[in-house]
Parts: sequence; C-alpha cells; structure tokens
Amino acid sequence: MSMFCYQCQETARGTGCTIRGVCGKTEDIARIQDLLIYATKGLAEVVVKGNVKVEDIPEVNYQLLNSLFMTITNANFDGEALINQIKKVISLRDDLRTKFPTIDFSDAAKFTYTDDDAMQEKAKEIGVLATEDEDIRSLKEMIVYGLKGMAAYTEHALNGDKENIEIYQFMYETLYKITTDMTADELVALVLKTGENGVKAMALLDEANTSKYGHPEITSVDIGVRNNPGILISGHDLTDLEQLLEQTQGTGVDVYTHSEMLPAHYYPAFKKYDHFAGNYGGSWWHQVDEFFSFNGPVLFTTNCIVPPRKEGYRERIFTTGSAGLPGAKHIIGDEKGKKDFTEIIELAKTTEPPKELETGSIVGGFAHNQVFALADKVVDAVKSGAIKKFFVMAGCDGRMNDRQYYTEFAEKLPKDTVILTAGCAKYRYNKLPLGDIGGIPRVLDAGQCNDSYSLAIIALKLKEIFELEDVNELPIAYNIAWYEQKAVIVLLALLSLGVKNIHLGPTLPGFLSPNVAKVLVEKFGIAGIGTVEDDIKLFMA
Repeated sequence: MSMFCYQCQETARGTGCTIRGVCGKTEDIARIQDLLIYATKGLAEVVVKGNVKVEDIPEVNYQLLNSLFMTITNANFDGEALINQIKKVISLRDDLRTKFPTIDFSDAAKFTYTDDDAMQEKAKEIGVLATEDEDIRSLKEMIVYGLKGMAAYTEHALNGDKENIEIYQFMYETLYKITTDMTADELVALVLKTGENGVKAMALLDEANTSKYGHPEITSVDIGVRNNPGILISGHDLTDLEQLLEQTQGTGVDVYTHSEMLPAHYYPAFKKYDHFAGNYGGSWWHQVDEFFSFNGPVLFTTNCIVPPRKEGYRERIFTTGSAGLPGAKHIIGDEKGKKDFTEIIELAKTTEPPKELETGSIVGGFAHNQVFALADKVVDAVKSGAIKKFFVMAGCDGRMNDRQYYTEFAEKLPKDTVILTAGCAKYRYNKLPLGDIGGIPRVLDAGQCNDSYSLAIIALKLKEIFELEDVNELPIAYNIAWYEQKAVIVLLALLSLGVKNIHLGPTLPGFLSPNVAKVLVEKFGIAGIGTVEDDIKLFMA
C-alpha cells in the first residue's frame, strides 16, 4: 500500500486510507507527516533521557506543539513546510543531543533528513503499521492522536500568553514511552493519563481566552452580509483574529468568521469592533462552495482546510500558524508573535462584497461562566420537570450523509430537553427553530471544540448543586459526533473525569482494534449510534 492513515472519522471504509487521504492529502504528504511524528518522538527521547529542564527550552517546546498540530487532519497539505519542520526538529534535537555524548539513543533520535526519495522509503518503515500487534498499535495511536489534540489547545493557549510546563513534560515523556515496549495495561493507563492532561490543556486555554477577552456572554450573531468588502477568518485561533481586527479598523473592510471561529463573537473584547460583521456559512466542509460566494480573501489560522477541487478561490487563501496549503501565501509572525496582514487587507479592498447566503442570526455564548449565572433558573427548571434531560451533542461536523442523523436527532428530541453543544457539530442543528424552555434556549452553544471543557465543568457544577455522588447520576446524556484528533482528546478528557456511557458517532474510530473497543465498552460504556428513534428511546428511558 502507498500510505496508511486512519486518524479521522472519514477514513476510507472505516479502516484506513491506503491510496489517498479522504481529507485530500497525497501519499507523499502522508509519509512526510509520519516522518515528522517520528522526528518529534526522537526529540522527546533526547529531552527525557537527557533530563532536560523543560522550562529552559521554550523554542523546543513550541516546535513540539507545532509539529503535532501540523499533522492534525486538514491542517497542513504543504509538503515543503512539513519537510522544513522536520529539519527544524532535527536541528533542535541535535543541538540537545550533543550535550549527552555518552547516552545511547535510538534511531528516531539520530536519523537525518537526506534526499526526498530516501525519506519516502524511510517513512514506509516507521509509519503506523510498523507496530505489528494490532492492540498495542491501537492504544499507541490513540495516545498519539490525543497528544495532537492536546498540542492544538496548548499552542492556542501559548499564543494567548498562557502555558503549563507540566503539559510539555507529559508530552515529551509520553512520546518517548510509546517508542518503548509497553504492555496493553500500561498503555490503557497512559490513555487515561493523556485524558487528564487534556483537561489541563483545555483549562489552560479557557484561562488564556477568558483572561484576555472576557467570559463569553449570550450573543446574537448576524449570519447575513453587509455592503463592504470582507475578509473571512477560519480555524480556531483568537489571537490571530484579534490582530486582524486591529489592523482592519478604519480600512472599509469587514471581518467575518467562518465555522469554528463563530464563538469569537461571544467574547466581550471583540464587540468593540464595528467592522466585525458576523458569521458566514456553515461548518468547515461547506467551504468548497461558500468560499466562491464570499468573494474576498480567506485566512486559515489552523486546521479545517479542504484543498480546492478546482481553481477559483485558491489565490485568495492565506494561511498562518500550523496551517498550510500549496499555492497559498503563508504569513509568519515576528519573534513576539505579531503578524502583518497588510497583503490580505489590500487584496480585500479590490474584491466585491460577499454574496448573501442566508439571513437571520444565531444565539450562543453559553460557556460555563454564563451558565453558572443562569444556574438558579436551570436548577428550578430541572426540579419542576420543565427540563427532563440535557443532551451533550458536542464535537465535529463532517461531510458524510450519515451525519444527517444529528439533525434529525435534534429535531425529534422531546421538547422538554436541552442540547449542550460545542464544536462545529452544532451546525447540524443550530439554525433550527427548536424554541426555548421558560426562556432557556433549547440549544446552548458553549463555543469551539475546546470549549467542551465548559460542558464538563457545567456537569460537575450541577453534580455539586444536586449533591450527587457521581456525575453519571445527572440527567445528562452524551451523544457526541467526532471527526479528528481534537475530538479524541476531548473524549479522553471526559473519560478521565469519570463520564460514562458516551455514544460516539457516526462511526466508532477506525483506530480502535476489536479488543480495545471491547475494553472501552466494558470499562466506560462507550457505544455507537443506532437509529434516531431507537436512540432517543434509549436515552430517555
């Protein structure tokens, strides 16, 4: 086979992409990404074996995060950028390794990038399938994917001037551990430890965002368009958005959010910008059509890129951070993280205003602080029976037809239930007229996928209010959609917090071997989805 990747929900036949990624990556890009992970494991080995103080290597820490983030599904399709990252990791690794001449290091800590053909051959030796035991491979890859999601959230937090040295230390130690011989039981324990550190990463990002931009508040976001030219910002990074808004003030150019950037409108700090126009379109996979209609340039701050199938807007795409696309201009910040978006702004001035796709508004901003402010109202509604159950429907959207399940599920839920959501999964139902319960909207949007942390905090707070012993005694059901590796770390985080009986769909991960899947079912009650009608009966029983 020319490649093997099964890290996302849409992997071919639910078992693995072997010719070309469903996401759009070629076999060459898949192998280069495997090499980048391999090089990063070697870097981790040097840090661990050398007992390097993590607080003394800030640049290495950043490149650790960036290397993992660049390999997340739909983040970076630029082979040159990925190869440069491999060389950067090797250079940093070698600088550290020379300090420990007597330590015996593995091949991962010593290999050097030579010519591209040789590296393609090397990639065949060290890819996912290099681990022969199916169960060990499954557990190790689950940990790697969790680390990728953790890296994304930790990098966003770092961009917001918050970091936790313990998270870096865990990532180095874990990347090294999984290159050694470990038993299945040891790996299961490490999976849960990864979830615990995922909670730390999401808490850190929540602190970074709220300390800088304020706590999200209930907000109505316009989904129509204005008459000015615009810039569409996609991805997840709020620091990039802040800089873009600052630089577009007074230029006559409006800024619109796309997909996972929608929750930026909920933060008080961004409401001072009159040219922060609203949200354009739906979730990430609609971009192949919506970007044509937008007319103006698009800035990708992170993953969720779909490579254009045909020309027409590629020349209007800009990337920054971990994102990359061949042919797109990549914007790099200075040593302080300051980025110059002048080229995007000047291009926007020459374009037509966005074409209107829809009108109306979306209400969101129900992160943990806002829900706590409504706690009395929520508790009264539960005690009176006005709210019978909460459904956590957080996670990711995707392009496959079976995701229509989530729209139908939301539509057919009893009217005395409330949906708690975060992530782009909400686009399957956040524009439906589902009404409210005594003034409480039936869809409470906490924000981006990382804000699933808010939903966990809300559950723990309700457990405390109702004086329950176990969070699983709450009238909360979990019916979560997943797509990529940030969803994996959210799932592991929930498991580490003791949440059980999570239903995961539209399909279970292809990287779960039958035996590992059995452990998750028996230990945590993980299940897939069935029909809408049967699942609602099961959840409401």
